[in-house]
Amino acid sequence: MTLTWLQIVRLGMVQMCLGAIVVLTSSTLNRLMVVELALPAILPGFLVALHYAIQITRPSWGFLSDTRGQRTRFIIGGMAVLALGGYAAATGVVVLENSYWAGLGISILAYALIGVGVAASGTSLLALLATATAPDRRAAAATITWLMMIAGIAVTAGTVGQFLDPYTPALLMKIVTIVTVGAVAVTTLAVWGIERRVIAQREPDEMPFWQGFKEVWSERRARIFTLFVFLSMSAYFMQELILEPFSGLVFDFTPGQSTSLSGAQHGGVFLGMIVVGVGSSVLRIGALRTWVIAGCLGSAAALVTISSLGNFGSHLPLTPAVIAMGFFNGMFTVAAISAMMALAGEGRDAREGTRMGLWGAAQAIAAGFGGLLGAAAADSLRQIMEDAPAFGFVFLTEAVLFVLSAWMALRIMDSNKPSTENAGLVPGE
Repeated sequence: MTLTWLQIVRLGMVQMCLGAIVVLTSSTLNRLMVVELALPAILPGFLVALHYAIQITRPSWGFLSDTRGQRTRFIIGGMAVLALGGYAAATGVVVLENSYWAGLGISILAYALIGVGVAASGTSLLALLATATAPDRRAAAATITWLMMIAGIAVTAGTVGQFLDPYTPALLMKIVTIVTVGAVAVTTLAVWGIERRVIAQREPDEMPFWQGFKEVWSERRARIFTLFVFLSMSAYFMQELILEPFSGLVFDFTPGQSTSLSGAQHGGVFLGMIVVGVGSSVLRIGALRTWVIAGCLGSAAALVTISSLGNFGSHLPLTPAVIAMGFFNGMFTVAAISAMMALAGEGRDAREGTRMGLWGAAQAIAAGFGGLLGAAAADSLRQIMEDAPAFGFVFLTEAVLFVLSAWMALRIMDSNKPSTENAGLVPGE
């Protein structure tokens, strides 16, 4: 049996819970450290980078869910660890007010737990989706689950922002407790019973992790796609930390206008995801390769436009170009994740989780590397040139990476069939 639409939505609720907890740490707690506690911005930046670095363990979690024969317990258990990490991270902020080193120690442990929880729960969830989703529903499943994650991020950020004013440590802990406990409860109810209805239970496999990992890494297709994921996601995340400063320094946006610009970008992402989900799964238009290439090239064109506006047209509106970038980013993201889900089932049997873990680790490393590289490059270039060309150079570098990603997709992804039934890599490549 394959997943029904209702079951896909239920698994999407897990993604929603993941987003709800993670946004507390990357947004709310970040703001409290920098503004209310007057700590240097590098501190929350280091902690967020730590949680990305911990996600290099994704392949091991995927392998465990492959070999232990039950992904549900890893999804729920990972969410519980993530919730504990989220609660501990809030505790760390409260302790930081009175004791820097004790608060820092708690925060480091908390963000390590967050990384472990996201890796264990997220990887096992994607592996379950990859193994149990019908081929013609993969793009729609990726769209549904990612839109629900975005919804979890948006709703949590907005709701917490409303209830946390005026800020007190006690109020923060109360809100975080509600979010984290609620996430574990919703995840348990959402995922319970799905796996045993759609996947035949496997006997436990006692193979060591490194042996299983070497089996997957020996697959040429898995290695090539790992490189594609790292390259394209590095391009995707390079603008994450510099877009709002760019809008303020070059276009004189106020803080409120910069925040609205970020919201417009995510609106574009939302629309791009819907277009791919409907176009690929419902209308059966184009192969996944076509959607991936269109998303990469469209993102590159939007980035070139943003760079040009900064250098030659700062009097022109920036928002339409940013919305276009978000639209093509969303298109690329869903198509790439759909391709991941299709490719996870190719090659040696019972290694879907290991492959998803490998690509998830590449994505996490690229997220940390890309964001750090973009910010560091912009800061360094601003020392030797004006703001507009400095930021513009970084945007153009992103555009080049997206073009290279499109070229890789053209070379390695198969397009013999118009639907997601054949989203694999070209044989022999």
